[in-house]
Amino acid sequence: MAYDEDLADRVRNVVPADAEVTERKMFGGLAFLLEGHMFVGVVGSELMVRIGSEATRRALSLDHVREMDFTGRPAKNMIFVQPAGLDDPALERWVTAAAGYARALPPKRPHRPARRARR
Repeated sequence: MAYDEDLADRVRNVVPADAEVTERKMFGGLAFLLEGHMFVGVVGSELMVRIGSEATRRALSLDHVREMDFTGRPAKNMIFVQPAGLDDPALERWVTAAAGYARALPPKRPHRPARRARR
């Protein structure tokens, strides 16, 4: 699945300036990671937002927001925001909320390369 490049550029323009943000292709789209934690992404034309289970529950009552059900089961901590709900101020609010959630998560442990079996 291709992702909306214009939306990805708009996300890049509103990520917190003081954040160490990287990008990675995943979920058939583009994910933005803050200090190793995925916090937002672009899947098709929708914004994927990781905001925690309580905030997700509240967000689902808003227009243009739906459960993230990428695998066929709803994700407890994530939502999709449809394009109609992504005007510039709303996009910035979603990205800021997701970055705040990611900052509150415990630090990621560095990945070690897999060991090869000895022969």
